[in-house]
Amino acid sequence: MFLLSEVSFERVLPFALFGGVAAVVWLVLEAVSRGKSRATERLDELKDPMARRRKETNTLKKQDAMSKVLQKATPALARPLTPKNEFEANKLRAKLANAGFRTEGASGIYLGLKFACLIAGLFIASGNMIGFGEFSQKSILISVGIIGVMFYFPSLLLTLAVRSRQQNIFLGLPDALDLLVVCVEAGLGLDQAMRKVAEEMKKTYRVIADEFALANLQLQMGRSRSEVLHELGTRTGVDDVRSLSAILIQADKFGSSIAQALRVQSDSMRTRRRQLAEEKAAKTAVKLIFPLVIFIFPGIFVVLVGPAAITMVREMFPAMTGG
Repeated sequence: MFLLSEVSFERVLPFALFGGVAAVVWLVLEAVSRGKSRATERLDELKDPMARRRKETNTLKKQDAMSKVLQKATPALARPLTPKNEFEANKLRAKLANAGFRTEGASGIYLGLKFACLIAGLFIASGNMIGFGEFSQKSILISVGIIGVMFYFPSLLLTLAVRSRQQNIFLGLPDALDLLVVCVEAGLGLDQAMRKVAEEMKKTYRVIADEFALANLQLQMGRSRSEVLHELGTRTGVDDVRSLSAILIQADKFGSSIAQALRVQSDSMRTRRRQLAEEKAAKTAVKLIFPLVIFIFPGIFVVLVGPAAITMVREMFPAMTGG
């Protein structure tokens, strides 16, 4: 009787799991399908132009509420990981600023998320230990690896965000400099030129447009130009922006032509970008060796040598064996 019940349970278990997963998927699809389609939403917006604005306002309120909850919850979570000295705190703020997080509570939220991921890693690791059922060397190593991955996961996401943002700035800076040169040579001042660049480049390179807009706002608030430009280079973390800020500060200090300095910087940046493209093109041949040898060459070898090998097996081997 026990064997029959065990066999029947093993047979029923896959069907039960399939039914449970199918039920969950059906509920999710049902919840998603209840919403209106995009065409229906667009028709509603055309009927009521204020509906979209109300929707955006509600979304912003929800985001603000979520950010307030995070700001209230993160100080207690971030306290164990708070930097011990001012140098580490400034380094963390600079890295967050390079990723685009410039608010005062960004450090606390980041450290709180890091501590929460550590707690989640501890729970997953404890579940892994219980799953193995013993404290073996393998289970301990896997648990330590899970905790380490969960702890450094926010740092990895932050590093990827910094690289993506800096790459966006690097690609859009030559075009921004060309537009700055045109505006300055047309008679606009540097402040007005930066405002014009921020307005014109919102759709193509939003990141650099936001940086110029923030710098222009700081200039309008009365801060010195050298301080604003220096902070622009530090905030972005891009070497080309730092060099541009240094050139503009020097041109403003000694009274030289800002348009000429911008043109020289733009030409040097385009030359550097062309050299980087040539370098990547030169590395392509070396990088193609591995996929060619691993994936393509075996197939070509089989196609070219296969018929000859089959002929040898059919003709030569029987002759050699005397069959």
